[in-house]
Amino acid sequence: MVMILIEGTFSILNAAPDGDSVRFIPNDPSLWKKLETKVHPNKSGGVQLRLDSIDTLETHYRPNVGAIGIQHQPKKFADAASARLLDILGFDSSTVERGKAEKVKKAVPDRVPGYIMTRFADVYGRAVAFACKGKSDKPDGEPIFVDKALIRQTANYQLLAEGLAYPTFYSKQYVDLRRELTAAVTKARSKKLGIWTEDATNTGFNLASLKTITDEVEILPKLFRRLLSYLAINDDSVELDGFAEFLEANKDRILILSEGRMTGFDNVVEIDGQTLKLTEKPENLVFFEK
Repeated sequence: MVMILIEGTFSILNAAPDGDSVRFIPNDPSLWKKLETKVHPNKSGGVQLRLDSIDTLETHYRPNVGAIGIQHQPKKFADAASARLLDILGFDSSTVERGKAEKVKKAVPDRVPGYIMTRFADVYGRAVAFACKGKSDKPDGEPIFVDKALIRQTANYQLLAEGLAYPTFYSKQYVDLRRELTAAVTKARSKKLGIWTEDATNTGFNLASLKTITDEVEILPKLFRRLLSYLAINDDSVELDGFAEFLEANKDRILILSEGRMTGFDNVVEIDGQTLKLTEKPENLVFFEK
């Protein structure tokens, strides 16, 4: 479980951090070259992070197709996850003022020291990382062994443990770390913490309007994003008649852990008229990177 440790600064001014994404500026931008796949840095060497293994309710999401505009999931836990991530990393979320599209206009402080552990970037050039506050006692830029004790110190783990994030695992994740993160999810769900008091991913819900998923029901963000993209191309209709075919065409490949079976995401989404649900718990799925 070896990853590259990179020290630097988390920066939020003029950015739009949410519960699972934040900007990170390394002390030494040349360290990005050590990753297996390329990041897309800005002029300061800063990169948007995608926090590994977690997915929080969307605070501002725009589908790549259609004209549905920027949308969000129910604000209660979407905003709670966003604020909690900032607090975990050392910001004071109570001082954060946001403007259009959730962009931060003011925060005290607006930068804090921290470090990440990462191996690669996603297809959008975001470093897929575990994030920690403060300064590490390990050498900057060196490979480090990430064990269970270290993973518990990360913001990723803490958000899962507090019930503010969904587990969303990908095939490049180490098995031991995935199991540790799953244990945190299981405990949070059993205690009905955060999202687990209202989650409708597996119990199902009736899609009556766009407001159903933006303001009323909490579901796995990946399912929300796929559903929103489908609605965006359907001329204000919320009929689900073609959603199964839409999912199949999207070709999200998954592994169902309990069965050891590879299939498509469309095969774990059950649609009955306007009722929709996921037939497997999120932590029982592993997605394959595109």
